[in-house]
Amino acid sequence: MEKKDISKEQSKIEKAEYNKDFNRASLWQLIAYPASIFGHNTFMMLMIFVSYYAAGIVGLGTVVASVVLTGSRVFDAITDPIVGFFIDRTKGKFGKIRPFLLAGYVIMSIVTIVMYFTAHLVPEGMRLVYFIFLYVLYILGYTFSGVSQNAGMSILTNDPKQRPVIGGVGAVYKIILTSLLTMYLSLYLAPKHGGFNNVSFFQEFVITAVLIAAIGYALPIMAIWSKDRIQNFGIDAKDSQKISLKDIWPILKGNRPLQLFILSAASDKLALQTHGNQVIPVMLYGIIIGNYAMHGQMSMPSMVINLIMLFFGIGYARKAGTKKGYVFAVWGCIITYACLFLLLWLGDPTQIGFDNWGFMTIAFVGLMLLSGAFIFLASGLTQPMLPDITDYEVIRSGRFVPGVIATTFSFVDKAVSSLSQTIVGLTMAAIGFKAAFPDIDTPYSESIFWAAMFLWGGTVMIGWIISIIAMKFYPLTMERMEEIQEEINARRAKEEDHSIDIDASKTV
Repeated sequence: MEKKDISKEQSKIEKAEYNKDFNRASLWQLIAYPASIFGHNTFMMLMIFVSYYAAGIVGLGTVVASVVLTGSRVFDAITDPIVGFFIDRTKGKFGKIRPFLLAGYVIMSIVTIVMYFTAHLVPEGMRLVYFIFLYVLYILGYTFSGVSQNAGMSILTNDPKQRPVIGGVGAVYKIILTSLLTMYLSLYLAPKHGGFNNVSFFQEFVITAVLIAAIGYALPIMAIWSKDRIQNFGIDAKDSQKISLKDIWPILKGNRPLQLFILSAASDKLALQTHGNQVIPVMLYGIIIGNYAMHGQMSMPSMVINLIMLFFGIGYARKAGTKKGYVFAVWGCIITYACLFLLLWLGDPTQIGFDNWGFMTIAFVGLMLLSGAFIFLASGLTQPMLPDITDYEVIRSGRFVPGVIATTFSFVDKAVSSLSQTIVGLTMAAIGFKAAFPDIDTPYSESIFWAAMFLWGGTVMIGWIISIIAMKFYPLTMERMEEIQEEINARRAKEEDHSIDIDASKTV
């Protein structure tokens, strides 16, 4: 009995020592901060439909609207490093993250309301310029939001056991939000307004989005309020104001974990964007399996399995570290997709269906649910690597630059994703679909099968293999992050002692 008491007491002492060495967040902060997903992604979902508004209601036409929206992605990528630069130089009484989160919400709310209520009412000759002006302002607000929420993870907590929780909770929020908004759009909003070509559809949607986003931004601002202070900005907070544009390239060039992360994130993003193109489920479910309705029927069980996987996967990542958790998830993706390919290639896909519970259906449904859950887990563990890389840069160069690190991630995310449609288009053209994409009535052919296998499975396989290789050389393990935090604490204490000595000498 005495041994047990001694063991418990020792465990409490070790836990207290561990907590003392880290800037840890409370449970409510870990849950509330990722709620920025509800704000950021709600606006993103709203603007997915902006091409319908621009072309059909504003009257810009499909070609002009497409050119404007494509060009805006270039501007979107350019604004990322600029906003990150200003975040890293910010050190006011309102903190580093809160002003940008709030500004992002305010800008996007005002711009989207003005856009959807007025753009179709201005004189016809001014509509294009008016729409472009508003859309550029929206992109600025969207960049404020995305960069600041990624940068804020470095300030909220530096505990390597807590950071995977932020990614996991964010992934859960993303699943819930996507499901709820999809049902809201398909079951209520679109039927009520007769589709996407009625201005009342967009006006009701934008009011809903602004209200949801208000909660989505209020929660993370409250969560980071006590943490968004100068003492949590690296070793010497003065460095946050010394950063200049010419310092960005040396940071990118010298930070090896950042380079490996970019390689992994870029390959995965391009593959998943290609894999998620709308023509893929049409070919897989509608033509190869011959049952397109099954694509929608998989949504609800997918959400349940995704949540279960996130719960256990994040628990593993907390113990083993973000890197090991991510590698585990990627290997799960590779194995399940390899099995799915063999099943579809060697078996008879036409036997798959919820009305035919044989081996093909059971194997396909099980593997699809499991593979989707591994993809969500890998996605949830990607962003927690950003604050780890930020802390590594503090040790490497002495600079606390969460903005630069976050904008590197978002820049790659936006730049690479624009290539996915090109890959799909070239693949379809190579098998004869130059004028239009295949639909569910298109007859099955071997060329469609292999094109679908490449776009659906081949691209992601390539991306995941690149990620596994990159992670082989990625040095920021759980143990290494604990060492980094100890070194940061030691350097910070040394800086504080040095400042005290200087102040004392001035007083004398």
